[in-house]
Amino acid sequence: MDSLIAAAGRALAAGDALGALKHVALREDPPSLALRGIAMAQLGEYPRARELLRRAARAFGAREALARARCIVAEAEVALAMRDFGGSPRVLMEAAEALEARADRANALHARLITVRRWLLLGRLDHAASALASLEMRDASPSLTALAALATAEVAMRSLRTVEARAALARAFDAAQRARVPALLAEANEARAALDRFAARRFEGGHAQSLRLDEVETLLRSGTLVVDACRRGLRAGDRWQSLARRPVLFALLRALAEGWPGDAERNALIADVFRTRRPDDTHRARLRVEIGRLRALVAPLADIEATARGFALAPRDGRKVAVLVPPIDGEQASLLALLGDGAPWSTSALALALGDSQRTIQRALVALEAAGQVRSIGRARAQRWLAPPLTGFTTILLLPAALPPE
Repeated sequence: MDSLIAAAGRALAAGDALGALKHVALREDPPSLALRGIAMAQLGEYPRARELLRRAARAFGAREALARARCIVAEAEVALAMRDFGGSPRVLMEAAEALEARADRANALHARLITVRRWLLLGRLDHAASALASLEMRDASPSLTALAALATAEVAMRSLRTVEARAALARAFDAAQRARVPALLAEANEARAALDRFAARRFEGGHAQSLRLDEVETLLRSGTLVVDACRRGLRAGDRWQSLARRPVLFALLRALAEGWPGDAERNALIADVFRTRRPDDTHRARLRVEIGRLRALVAPLADIEATARGFALAPRDGRKVAVLVPPIDGEQASLLALLGDGAPWSTSALALALGDSQRTIQRALVALEAAGQVRSIGRARAQRWLAPPLTGFTTILLLPAALPPE
């Protein structure tokens, strides 16, 4: 390794991207291309960084497998920052195995943590938790320890295990302090602050109350019959009935729960659920059919009784009824929660994370842009979407594909 390459590497390790570029900006050899790519990534020039890292990986070739694997890992991290999920995780795993085989344990661990973070962004909490459990963190550097602890905390927060999340965040903050990396310290502080912000609103008997994440966990474990509008389902103690794929039935259930302990009038149900102001006999017939379907689904947890005015929810075992709603209103709350991280997202990445079609996401983004809630940068395939960070509350319960609380 020549002196310029060594000096550029030291500058990058210290976070001095411009200093590193002064040493290698005009060089085209593979190590210089790789260092230039990392420097551009630190400066936020992700497309250029990705191009340089790919050129470096090709130039290293099969003979220099260690250097090539490091380039693949660096490119995967850039793709994560770009919210590009098109690549195969298998390529990154092969790079991690190549690094482990050549005793580069630190970079191999970093590659596996990138995979964990990718699963988290896509809402695959079971995959992320499984990957975290298989990591060998003994003798890991403080920065990698902090990243692993932050990932553990996010899995715990999104699974509503707040005690475990606080412990993981304490480990992350301690490791970030030892690593002396400002970005890690900021991320750990932001995650700790999220635990103390409002995460949802509770409606019970006509009264509203804002709840923090630990209070949401307490409510869900209390035995109250909870209609969860964050995750679209019905919860009572340890029993969970998902209605995420039954939007009409969930809308009916929520309307009945909001009317508890009274009933919900038929025409009001038709207007709210079927979006019509002039109900007729066909709507009333459809309401009876949908009520019958809902009654069968929630039978283990509650009855739905007909009244003179409409229908009433009657929970079993004398339970109370509460409605848990997101901290922000609107059908696109999950989309706004994803965009609220401040990173630019493509429509394809959003569709993959939310489990919707790309065309559905595009229509939603156009509507949000017209309302001034999001903005786009770039055009055509380079177009990306972002929104201002959401402050004052946490949207952890709105992120996609989260596991139901246990």
